[in-house]
Amino acid sequence: MNELQVTTSRTWAEINLDELEHNVKVLRKILNPDAKFLAVCKANAYGHGLTDCAKKFQACGADWLAVAAVPEGVKLREAGITIPILCLGQTNPDMAPLICEYDITQAVGSLENGQTLSNFVAVQKKSIKIHVKIDTGMSRTGFYWPENNKDKEQTALEIKKLCSLPGLEAEGIFTHFAAADDDENFTAFQIKKFLEANEYLKNLGLSFKLKHAAASEGILKYPEAHLNMGRFGLVLYGYASTVTGNEGSDLDLHPVMKVKSKITAVRKLPAGATISYGRTYKLKRDSLIAVLPVGYADGLFRTLSNNFSVKIHDTLCPILGRVCMDMTMADVTDVKEEVKAGDVATIFDGDLIPLAAKNAGTIIHEIVCSPSQRVPRVYLEK
Repeated sequence: MNELQVTTSRTWAEINLDELEHNVKVLRKILNPDAKFLAVCKANAYGHGLTDCAKKFQACGADWLAVAAVPEGVKLREAGITIPILCLGQTNPDMAPLICEYDITQAVGSLENGQTLSNFVAVQKKSIKIHVKIDTGMSRTGFYWPENNKDKEQTALEIKKLCSLPGLEAEGIFTHFAAADDDENFTAFQIKKFLEANEYLKNLGLSFKLKHAAASEGILKYPEAHLNMGRFGLVLYGYASTVTGNEGSDLDLHPVMKVKSKITAVRKLPAGATISYGRTYKLKRDSLIAVLPVGYADGLFRTLSNNFSVKIHDTLCPILGRVCMDMTMADVTDVKEEVKAGDVATIFDGDLIPLAAKNAGTIIHEIVCSPSQRVPRVYLEK
């Protein structure tokens, strides 16, 4: 067997890099033409593969990449990525040597965190580029921008102190929307707070080369929030909405990932037979049942037991019984073509991923991030 045959012998994810490039081109057209294009590839590029996707983004002309943790940035540099990398997550001060060595720009949301980074670079006589995080309503990380003027002045002075610390180069300032998908009023409130924070800081003599506020849905819905950099996340991977996917969207986005599995057996079982752990499904008729070598350890959620369908020969085949750790059973009785061991089942694709999110009571982000490490990624290009 060759390497590809081994890789596709059980369950694998196909990542179409041409579709990724297509999405970048589509999204570039809707971004403010003067704004930088930042491609978010944290969390293993939303499950699609960190380094391969990052290389494609760089080749497609992305200006920046973003990660959640410094080690992700290190992997990108070691893979040959040369464009700027922003680490969005709060970082342990122990990471300072890697931030310097690998030229990673760090988000900083507190004076304390900035001070620890400054202490390191002051001794080493180096510098770290930072983007100041403003909390306008996410209530997660960042300098909280308050309501009353006295507290605003105090917060602005604290940020000025951060930006004055030795060895820190305050290159950018940003915020993150909490409800860009479904709360226009609160998003407008956040935009207003962020612009107000910038104005306060400008009056203190602080200006920033880069200002960014909007991620995927924020960019699509709020052109006024593009500023001079847009952060693209889920939309890069083919979905306009984290809940509904591309339903009702005019954007020509192409889903990038398909998860496939090779049927290991097809069994004839009589009416009355019960399927899988807990005997949660009882056959109502004589049936053909395909056994798929995919389970919750591969990223097929257990909550989809008796609650989802996979595609076999372009036919939707219901999952019967509980999804196991390594196997799942699907009803192929109504498939017109003969179904046999070795045939390929599509577990997730552009249609099934939004359905899986809906049926599992989650969001598309979680589904595309779910294929585990033992599910190899196969990259398709041209």
